Amino acid sequence: MSGQRYGGLDAFLAGGRAALDKGPVALIMAEDGVELDTTIRHHAQLGFSAIVCFAPPALDLPEGIATNVFRVDYDLRAENAVPRAVNRLIAAAPGLWFYYCYNAEYLFYPFCETRTVGEMLAFHTEERRDAMVAYVVDLYAEDLSRFPEAVSLETAMIDKAGYYALARPDPDTGHPKERQLDFFGGLRWRFEEHVPKAGRRIDRVALFRAQPGLEMKAGHLFNIEEYNTYACPWHHNLTAAICSFRAAKALRGNAGSRFDIHDFRWHNSIPFEWTSQQLLDLGLMEPGQWF
Repeated sequence: MSGQRYGGLDAFLAGGRAALDKGPVALIMAEDGVELDTTIRHHAQLGFSAIVCFAPPALDLPEGIATNVFRVDYDLRAENAVPRAVNRLIAAAPGLWFYYCYNAEYLFYPFCETRTVGEMLAFHTEERRDAMVAYVVDLYAEDLSRFPEAVSLETAMIDKAGYYALARPDPDTGHPKERQLDFFGGLRWRFEEHVPKAGRRIDRVALFRAQPGLEMKAGHLFNIEEYNTYACPWHHNLTAAICSFRAAKALRGNAGSRFDIHDFRWHNSIPFEWTSQQLLDLGLMEPGQWF
């Protein structure tokens, strides 16, 4: 693989600071090698200035993808592995825009076919926003007999309906938090009996600008409440979508759910067109004031 390899996060922060010279920077958490090459290529094409790939030491990464890819050996199975890595990078690079996802996940934002992620975040920054909510839209193979691990880019399906939101209560007061909602839908909703309650939400604050004191918490949220809001007080803001095979992979990889689920399709399944326009038409992301 092009780029440089570091034997851990400490080694990367000591010797890989060139990756943090400017943003936005994509952080890809490689839980395994499934579609890792296409994940890296997709985000490189969006215009991220650097891609930092966290992967288990034994995982061989694909060759010859991009020169701006930095590989960090990292145990993603450890407790709170992702928040710990993200928080170290936040502390190391205040002011920098970051994005994070897992392998077999693909970021889409309005008009991403013709506008770079840097252009999009520049507009978002002008609107005095330091974070952006993304909705994780589950992808799954059309035919599990042909693709038993549920991953197929060529036959990927999505749910066109079945998404909903609930008020996010403040644990201290019991009242709903302002401009915060918990979103649900997709495979995590349809097969919720196989999904732990803490893993059923599909909203993720996946794009954010680092600042002193900022910390990622469990559940893809941050300690600064404004980062967890879907819009500012005065109008709608941009949102994004992360089209993801991760839930399908997990449901097929778990012995209990694998033998209970023989088909992910239902009456609201449609082919995924791999376009931002389809996601906009389905209401799965919001252009805000950006046209």
